[in-house]
Amino acid sequence: MRKSLLAALAAVMVVSGCATVRESRLNPFNWFGRSERAAAVPAQPARDGGRIPVAQVTELFVEPASGGAIIRAKGVPPTQGWYSAELVREDGAREDEMIFRFVLKEPQDAVQGTPLSREVTVATFVTTQRLEAIRTITVTGSDNARSIRRR
Repeated sequence: MRKSLLAALAAVMVVSGCATVRESRLNPFNWFGRSERAAAVPAQPARDGGRIPVAQVTELFVEPASGGAIIRAKGVPPTQGWYSAELVREDGAREDEMIFRFVLKEPQDAVQGTPLSREVTVATFVTTQRLEAIRTITVTGSDNARSIRRR
Protein backbone atom coordinates (compact mmCIF):
# COMPACT_ATOMS: atom_id res chain seq x y z
CA MET A 1 0.00 0.00 0.00
CA ARG A 2 2.74 2.40 1.01
CA LYS A 3 4.85 1.66 -2.07
CA SER A 4 1.93 2.19 -4.46
CA LEU A 5 1.06 5.47 -2.72
CA LEU A 6 4.67 6.68 -3.06
CA ALA A 7 4.75 5.60 -6.72
CA ALA A 8 1.49 7.44 -7.44
CA LEU A 9 2.75 10.57 -5.65
CA ALA A 10 6.02 10.45 -7.63
CA ALA A 11 4.09 10.06 -10.90
CA VAL A 12 1.92 13.09 -10.08
CA MET A 13 5.02 15.18 -9.31
CA VAL A 14 6.70 14.17 -12.59
CA VAL A 15 3.60 14.89 -14.68
CA SER A 16 3.06 18.27 -13.02
CA GLY A 17 6.53 19.29 -14.20
CA CYS A 18 5.37 18.88 -17.81
CA ALA A 19 3.44 22.14 -17.63
CA THR A 20 6.65 24.12 -17.14
CA VAL A 21 8.37 22.35 -20.06
CA ARG A 22 5.42 23.27 -22.29
CA GLU A 23 6.19 26.99 -21.91
CA SER A 24 9.98 26.68 -21.75
CA ARG A 25 12.54 27.32 -24.48
CA LEU A 26 13.40 23.60 -24.37
CA ASN A 27 10.15 22.78 -26.15
CA PRO A 28 10.80 23.06 -29.93
CA PHE A 29 7.13 23.90 -30.57
CA ASN A 30 7.72 27.22 -28.75
CA TRP A 31 10.73 28.29 -30.79
CA PHE A 32 8.92 30.56 -33.22
CA GLY A 33 5.50 32.21 -33.33
CA ARG A 34 3.36 33.25 -36.30
CA SER A 35 4.84 34.92 -39.35
CA GLU A 36 4.11 38.54 -40.13
CA ARG A 37 4.61 40.89 -43.05
CA ALA A 38 7.98 42.56 -43.21
CA ALA A 39 9.55 45.15 -45.45
CA ALA A 40 11.18 43.67 -48.52
CA VAL A 41 14.96 43.42 -48.26
CA PRO A 42 16.91 44.72 -51.28
CA ALA A 43 18.02 41.75 -53.35
CA GLN A 44 21.67 40.92 -53.79
CA PRO A 45 23.06 40.38 -57.29
CA ALA A 46 21.75 37.17 -58.85
CA ARG A 47 24.07 34.22 -58.39
CA ASP A 48 21.39 31.57 -58.48
CA GLY A 49 21.72 30.25 -62.02
CA GLY A 50 19.16 32.56 -63.61
CA ARG A 51 16.55 32.18 -60.88
CA ILE A 52 14.65 35.25 -59.74
CA PRO A 53 12.76 36.07 -56.52
CA VAL A 54 9.13 34.98 -56.23
CA ALA A 55 6.63 37.84 -56.61
CA GLN A 56 4.93 37.43 -53.21
CA VAL A 57 5.77 35.39 -50.13
CA THR A 58 2.38 34.45 -48.64
CA GLU A 59 3.22 32.06 -45.77
CA LEU A 60 6.19 31.24 -43.56
CA PHE A 61 6.44 28.45 -40.99
CA VAL A 62 9.19 27.02 -38.81
CA GLU A 63 8.44 23.38 -38.02
CA PRO A 64 10.45 21.41 -35.44
CA ALA A 65 12.31 18.40 -36.81
CA SER A 66 14.82 15.92 -35.47
CA GLY A 67 18.10 17.79 -35.05
CA GLY A 68 16.75 21.22 -36.01
CA ALA A 69 13.85 22.82 -37.83
CA ILE A 70 12.33 22.96 -41.30
CA ILE A 71 11.76 26.46 -42.65
CA ARG A 72 8.83 26.29 -45.07
CA ALA A 73 7.57 29.16 -47.22
CA LYS A 74 4.80 29.49 -49.76
CA GLY A 75 4.90 32.03 -52.57
CA VAL A 76 2.87 33.14 -55.58
CA PRO A 77 4.73 33.90 -58.84
CA PRO A 78 3.02 36.01 -61.54
CA THR A 79 2.22 33.01 -63.80
CA GLN A 80 2.01 29.21 -63.67
CA GLY A 81 4.86 26.83 -64.37
CA TRP A 82 7.70 28.27 -62.27
CA TYR A 83 10.12 25.59 -61.08
CA SER A 84 13.45 24.87 -59.34
CA ALA A 85 12.43 26.74 -56.18
CA GLU A 86 14.92 27.22 -53.36
CA LEU A 87 15.46 29.26 -50.21
CA VAL A 88 18.88 30.87 -50.67
CA ARG A 89 20.58 32.16 -47.54
CA GLU A 90 21.54 35.85 -47.75
CA ASP A 91 24.90 37.07 -46.49
CA GLY A 92 25.31 40.13 -44.29
CA ALA A 93 22.47 39.50 -41.83
CA ARG A 94 22.85 40.31 -38.13
CA GLU A 95 24.11 37.58 -35.78
CA ASP A 96 20.60 36.92 -34.43
CA GLU A 97 18.88 36.91 -37.83
CA MET A 98 18.58 34.59 -40.84
CA ILE A 99 17.46 36.01 -44.18
CA PHE A 100 16.50 33.77 -47.09
CA ARG A 101 15.61 34.77 -50.64
CA PHE A 102 12.81 32.67 -52.22
CA VAL A 103 14.01 32.12 -55.82
CA LEU A 104 12.73 30.08 -58.77
CA LYS A 105 13.13 29.69 -62.52
CA GLU A 106 10.74 31.26 -64.99
CA PRO A 107 8.96 28.94 -67.46
CA GLN A 108 9.27 29.31 -71.25
CA ASP A 109 5.53 29.40 -71.93
CA ALA A 110 3.52 30.81 -69.05
CA VAL A 111 -0.22 30.74 -68.39
CA GLN A 112 -1.72 33.24 -65.93
CA GLY A 113 -4.06 30.96 -63.94
CA THR A 114 -5.57 31.61 -60.52
CA PRO A 115 -3.39 32.53 -57.52
CA LEU A 116 -4.16 29.15 -55.93
CA SER A 117 -2.90 27.29 -59.02
CA ARG A 118 0.32 29.35 -59.04
CA GLU A 119 1.35 28.65 -55.41
CA VAL A 120 4.84 27.23 -54.94
CA THR A 121 6.06 25.74 -51.65
CA VAL A 122 9.73 25.49 -50.74
CA ALA A 123 11.54 24.33 -47.59
CA THR A 124 15.01 24.02 -46.14
CA PHE A 125 16.46 22.35 -43.05
CA VAL A 126 18.42 24.29 -40.42
CA THR A 127 20.25 22.53 -37.57
CA THR A 128 19.60 23.21 -33.91
CA GLN A 129 23.14 24.56 -33.52
CA ARG A 130 22.56 27.22 -36.20
CA LEU A 131 19.18 28.14 -34.69
CA GLU A 132 20.46 28.62 -31.12
CA ALA A 133 21.40 32.28 -31.56
CA ILE A 134 18.69 33.11 -34.12
CA ARG A 135 15.82 35.36 -33.02
CA THR A 136 14.31 36.26 -36.42
CA ILE A 137 13.93 34.42 -39.72
CA THR A 138 12.93 36.40 -42.82
CA VAL A 139 12.04 35.12 -46.29
CA THR A 140 12.03 37.73 -49.05
CA GLY A 141 10.41 37.90 -52.47
CA SER A 142 10.49 40.67 -55.06
CA ASP A 143 7.40 42.52 -53.72
CA ASN A 144 7.32 41.62 -50.03
CA ALA A 145 8.86 39.60 -47.21
CA ARG A 146 7.57 37.55 -44.29
CA SER A 147 9.29 37.38 -40.94
CA ILE A 148 8.92 35.09 -37.96
CA ARG A 149 10.33 35.75 -34.47
CA ARG A 150 11.31 33.50 -31.60
CA ARG A 151 8.85 33.63 -28.72
